Formats: sequence, C-alpha cells, structure tokens
Amino acid sequence: MVAMIAAIQTQSVAATSLGYGTQTEFPQVCVHELFEEQVARTPDALAIIFEEERLSYRELNERANKVAHYLRKRGVGPDVLVGVCIGRTPALVVALLAVWKAGGAYVPLDPAYPAERLSFMIRDAETQLLLTEDNCRHLLPAIGDRVICLDSDWTMLDREPAGNPAPLATPTDLAYVMYTSGSTGWPKGAMITHRGLVNYLWWAIKAYAVEAGCSVPVHSSISFDLTVTGLYPPLLVGGVVELLAEDIGAQNLLAALLRARDRNLVKITPAHLELLNQQISREQAAGITRLYVIGGENLLAENLRLWRDLTPATRLINEYGPTETVVGCCVHEVQPSDPHIGSIPIGGPIANTQLHVLDTQGAPAPIGEVGELYIGGAGVARGYYNRPELTAERFPVDPFSSTPGARMYKTGDMVRYRADGILEYLGRADDQVKILGYRIELGEIEAALVAHPEVQSCTVVAREDQPGVKQLVGYVVPVNPVGVNAEVLNAFLVARLPAYMVPAHLIALPALPLTPNGKVDRSSLPAPSAGSSVGGRGGPPRTLTEQAVAKIWSELLKSIDIGIEDDFFDVGGRSMTATALVSRLHTTFAVDFRLASLFERPTIAGIAEVVDMLALTRRKANSPATKDREEFVL
Repeated sequence: MVAMIAAIQTQSVAATSLGYGTQTEFPQVCVHELFEEQVARTPDALAIIFEEERLSYRELNERANKVAHYLRKRGVGPDVLVGVCIGRTPALVVALLAVWKAGGAYVPLDPAYPAERLSFMIRDAETQLLLTEDNCRHLLPAIGDRVICLDSDWTMLDREPAGNPAPLATPTDLAYVMYTSGSTGWPKGAMITHRGLVNYLWWAIKAYAVEAGCSVPVHSSISFDLTVTGLYPPLLVGGVVELLAEDIGAQNLLAALLRARDRNLVKITPAHLELLNQQISREQAAGITRLYVIGGENLLAENLRLWRDLTPATRLINEYGPTETVVGCCVHEVQPSDPHIGSIPIGGPIANTQLHVLDTQGAPAPIGEVGELYIGGAGVARGYYNRPELTAERFPVDPFSSTPGARMYKTGDMVRYRADGILEYLGRADDQVKILGYRIELGEIEAALVAHPEVQSCTVVAREDQPGVKQLVGYVVPVNPVGVNAEVLNAFLVARLPAYMVPAHLIALPALPLTPNGKVDRSSLPAPSAGSSVGGRGGPPRTLTEQAVAKIWSELLKSIDIGIEDDFFDVGGRSMTATALVSRLHTTFAVDFRLASLFERPTIAGIAEVVDMLALTRRKANSPATKDREEFVL
C-alpha cells in the first residue's frame, strides 16, 4: 500500500480522477432535522398521498414523533438499529422518520422477501426492535415484545408526546443499514451515515430542481436504494410523495403517470423505462414528467429514443451509484449530441465526491485506458455491518484524501475516461450482475441451490439470449441421475431468496462443462431452449389455444419445457417480455387481451381461458361476414 501511494503521488491525478472541484457546502445536520424545518414552514401542506389517504406535514411529523418518543424509552439512540417491515403505506414513512427522530438507524425489511431471509437480516443486524404492522407480523421471527405494530399498538403509541424529540443523533451516526446480495451466500449490510445521505439529498434537490408542491411517485421497495431519490427530497422542500401500492410490472406507476401530468421527478430503472416505452402512446408521452432519473443498471440510448424524439424538453439523467456510496455518486444528463445507440455514459461526480480509475497496481489509469472505479468523498459508507474483513477489502484507505482515516469504495466496475473527462461504464470485474436494477451476486444464488439435498453441484449465469432481456439461468447436476423435483427445488429457492434472485430457468445437466484449468466453462453452458429444464408444471398444452399460447411463450422466453400451470413471471417473464406477450396475443388471436389479465392469470391455461372468452364474446358481437377463424394457426 505504501508503494502504491507513493506511485500515485508522483503522477498527475487530475487527468484520471474527477471530483476535486466538487467540494461544496451542505447542511451538517441529520435528515429528519431538515424535515422538521420544512414542517415548521408548511405544517398544513400535503405531504403524503396513498390511495384515499392524505397526510399533512404536521400530521406526518406528529405521528412520527409519538413513535420516536416511545422508541427512546425502549433504548433507541445513535447507531442502534431498528428493523422496519411495512408495506408501501404512510405508516412506512412514519416508521422511518421515527427511527431517525429517536436517534437510531433503520434496517429496511421488504415484506416481499422470504421469511428466512428476513430472519437472517434481523439476526445479522442485531436489531433491537422491529416496527411493523399486523399484516406483516407473520413474516417476522417470534421475538416477544421487541415487535411494535404501528396499527394494533397505536393506542399505546398515541399516548406519547406529539412534539419533536430533542436532537440526539449527529451527522456521523448511522442513518440506515441496507442489505445487498453477498457472494458468500448471505446478504451484507452497507452502513450509511446521515452525513453521506444529506450530501446526496441536498445535491439532488438542486440538481433535479425538486420544489415545493411537486408530486413524486414512489413505486419501488424501501430495500432498494433507488427509492431514496423519490421519497426524501420532496419531504425536505414541501413537495408531495405519492406512495403507490405493490404490484407486478409497475402497472401502478404507469397509471399514476397517466393520471397526474407534469410530474417534477420520476426515478426508474431502465427496465421500467422500457415498460413505459411499450405502453405509453406517442401522444401521451409529452408532459408526463419534467425529469426522469434512470438508475440501477446500464442504460442504453435505444431505451431513450421515444423521449428524445417526442419530448425533447424532458430531462433524462443517467444516475450511477452503488448502495455503498449513497444511491448516486455519478451522473450524466443526456444531450442532443449524444449518440443514439449503445451505452449512455455515467458522466461525472456529484457534490463532494471523487472518482478514481485505477489499474491493477492501484495507480491511476491514463485517459482512455480501462481501469476499476474507486469512489471517495462524503457518500462513502462506514463499511459492512459486522464484516470487518470484507470492509477492509472493499473500503481501502483513500490515498487521495487529506482527511485522516478516509476510505474509498472499490466498486468492481470497469470504466474509462473519455478525452472530455466523461466516464464510461464497461462492465464488471467479477460475477456480480444487475437484473431489473437489483444488484445480484451469483454466488449467493449458487449457495442456495447447492444447499438443496438433491443438488450435487451447480452454477448460475445471467444470460441475454434475446437482446435487451437479461435473465438468470441455473444449471444443476442432480445427486440422483433420474433428476430433481422441479417444484420442490423452485419452492426451496423461493423460500430463501427474493423473487428477483430466483432463476427464470433451472436446467439439469449430467455434469458442468469445465475449462482445462478446472473452472466452469460458462461459454459452453446450453441456452434454456437447448437444455433439459426442470420446469414444466401442469403438463403439456391440451387445446389449440393453449398450444398457440405455449408457442408464443417458448419464443419469448427461449424455453421449450413450459407447463400450462407455470407462472409467466416465475419462468423468466419480465416487464418487457410481458408487453411483448400481450402484443403477440393480440396479433395471433385478434382479441383485446389486456396486460392486467396477464397479472391476474399468468399461466398458459389461464391466458388461454381469457383468450377463448374474449374470442367468444367477439364472435357473438360481430356479424357473420366478419366472424373470425375458429382455429388458430400454430
């Protein structure tokens, strides 16, 4: 390390590091203190919308205060972790603010996660208390009076004072611990401080022009740091947060965007954007939002074509940033002169952030040369909770900083600087992948698979056999040559992994192909359509309609072994393939099949029933001269 520092200090850092001109002042307070200042300015302004429920800034603040006073009595203070397992409702925002006001830090626990994963996170984070509601209580371990339900326990909580608790936490204390996928088989918790979070939020409010009265939809999980951008900036300036209920395929987001025009800010992933591209008409696109902030995974220029062509006034921001550096640390606003094909650059650093492109020796890589991205500055996390060895590996000492003890984050992302100082993302240096914006360590899925007693060995890859459609495929070598029970193995994974980490396909192989040096030869692994899938629930198609639907599925999902009771979203269906499926159904059967019907009946058998019903209704309504064919071409 000493040699590396010496080498760096003798080179011109300015050419291959960005961020030394980004120093700017920001409030040295905690997030909830900024919120309390806004409450004092606009107490009666609308703060939260959820379906028919409305909360003003005063009401939101007073509810959070009552919970905070109770948490203080239960011992919550600086760096004390409190788990929060609540759906996307006003109670969730109350709970998050309450933990901060009490002086503690929250651990987001997505109710959609399997109970086993939630239990691990609760144990690993050593949470002192858990905030939840009755409808989520069954997901959590039985830990006695450590569980507080904001609905059934409200009579008790309502006795607490409504005034702001005296400040207790400081900017250097933890704001939250957010768990991300881990290569060792279990997730790891990144420790984010108030100082880092305030730096990002203060920058975002100005850069994204978030203003009083603006309406921002929040449609993603609180366990996904993308949510931070939509949730907190509006609450610090007098805006309105519209919480959208859980759904599949972001249909509530689509409805919200069409319902309320001229949004101030919408934060989405590239997958969400592609979904909107396929469902919003050219006439509807104009005026939906002033700004799209797009993050979570690599953004392609092709995804932006609709908005660049039809709504040139809409700002399009590519925001890059690992969870370990607070949501976003590097941004690029798309310009008319930017290319219309290929990856969009990730740009330059936000306020008080430094970006370093280093070679394999840890020295700055020359302009145009590929290196690994290291991030320094205010947003760098404290490390991983209870993972000192991993923290030391991924958060090395920052040799560029004059601040004693400063560290930078080793991202694993390969990048390079263009001659104009703009940063380009080129890929990963390891097996980490992004699916639907979620960061996934393939090793964690492999550890879950091989833990099943019927699996001898396995590997998992992210394939993109169809351009723009990336999906996880698991390859297993069964203990018994006869095979492995598909439904049992899938259920085993569903009970341990979030839905986005469960492979779309599981393929049984007699042995994994190996390279000459004994490693798995991923290039030789068969595509799902060529392998022996362990899927296929419900048996083969029985009717002409089911056969036609199955044919469409196999072409879109690149799989030939699909049963009529397989769930479309369990076997690889995603937002983009869902809209493509609906389009194909309309073309093949000449019926008005709606996307909502797919979410209600996501199987071949269910879709076929809906298609037959729609066809029958159409035949009754149409004249004999326009009757459609009774059999469908296969």
